[in-house]
Amino acid sequence: MPFKTLVVGSGGREHALVRGLLRSRRRPQVFCAPGNAGTDAPIDGRVAQNVPIPASDLDALVDFARRERIDLTLVGPEEPLCLGLVDRLAAAGLRAFGPTAEAAQLEGDKVFAKQLMQATGIPTAEARIFAPGGQEQILMDRPKEGGPNFVDRAFDRARAYLETRDEPLVVKASGLARGKGVFVCRDPAEAIRAAEMLMVQRVFGAAGDTILVEERLTGREASLLALVDGRTIYMLEAARDYKRLNDNDAGPNTGGMGACSMGGLLDDALMRQIEEQIFVPIVDAMAYRGTPYRGVLYAGLMLTPGGPKVLEFNCRLGDPEAQAILMRLEGDLLEALEAATEGRLDQADLHWDRRPSVCVVMAAAGYPDAPREGDPIEGLSDAATIQDCCVFHAGTARDATGQVVTSGGRVLGVTALGDTTQQARERAYDAVERIRFAGMQFRRDIGQG
Repeated sequence: MPFKTLVVGSGGREHALVRGLLRSRRRPQVFCAPGNAGTDAPIDGRVAQNVPIPASDLDALVDFARRERIDLTLVGPEEPLCLGLVDRLAAAGLRAFGPTAEAAQLEGDKVFAKQLMQATGIPTAEARIFAPGGQEQILMDRPKEGGPNFVDRAFDRARAYLETRDEPLVVKASGLARGKGVFVCRDPAEAIRAAEMLMVQRVFGAAGDTILVEERLTGREASLLALVDGRTIYMLEAARDYKRLNDNDAGPNTGGMGACSMGGLLDDALMRQIEEQIFVPIVDAMAYRGTPYRGVLYAGLMLTPGGPKVLEFNCRLGDPEAQAILMRLEGDLLEALEAATEGRLDQADLHWDRRPSVCVVMAAAGYPDAPREGDPIEGLSDAATIQDCCVFHAGTARDATGQVVTSGGRVLGVTALGDTTQQARERAYDAVERIRFAGMQFRRDIGQG
């Protein structure tokens, strides 16, 4: 019987995971729930099978995994992780790669993550917390759904504090906001507007009832990811992502408009410093509190003049960082993820293509506020002919005629390798120029600077 794997999710990250699994020498049978128009397309002559189950339907996912006798489930998005899909699969006697719901609080609850970093001395931005009921009650009796009176009083406290500041600030929703709950504000007035959107207008629902107001760090951003099996940490290749919609980091914040990965993005000494001062303490702290961390641990960092500081932790592969990083993977992804799941990550041995990679995200018309769906996508076959290039699907689907159409905000992640970063950029943008859909948006400066 073939080894059966299930990838949960429908984005570019999940397409990259499917591609990595299909390239495994163990030739597993791969399912993707719900997948997209790319995850069930042939990859190196092999095909995965899409399963029409939403990533948030935990009952159906567990039933499918039990019925199909899935050997290993890989959970891509943060929502099912925070809802406890890994816990549910374990209770059913099934193996899954990813953190438990308690461990996933590192992403799902930014107050929890901030307080744990402060308690363990992990370098991070200074922050004030504003929550229903008052900061002193955050861990004891914070309501799950903040009522209007609670929210209004919390916002009043936040506004009163912000009116005393005169520097740029960052306002964050504490809960999950699909990568859009962070507002980098130029002045206190902009920060007050962001707090009002989160706490009063509740643009992200209960996720913004509690907010963090942080100092705005300066420096160079970087993303570092590691596989973790509860105690062993296996650092992956570094990446840089581009959050703003437009060139030169202008425009609104998004889930990510591109990424690049290359050897030497961070030197060896800095990599060791980040591992020793950030990854080791947080993994040890999670184990100490009885919630050992297993899965991918993502640290979004600012490389400040005073050293690296944590902007955020995520409990899964980044998107589009996953596309840029996994494009360079030469080792066996399945064996590494299975080793992490079984607590023997110290035996894993991944290999990396030394060439840099560049991923350019193509977004739908109206993204990020109101992405339009249903626009036909042309030129995918032509783009696929570019040497060392892969078009990862994210927000795509097929209409009744089989035509690939847009179905989400970030539509494609066009990713290429090159002997130099410039060559990788040229290949990626050559492929981008061959793809067409109405209102498409993409940055032209990915991989520069």
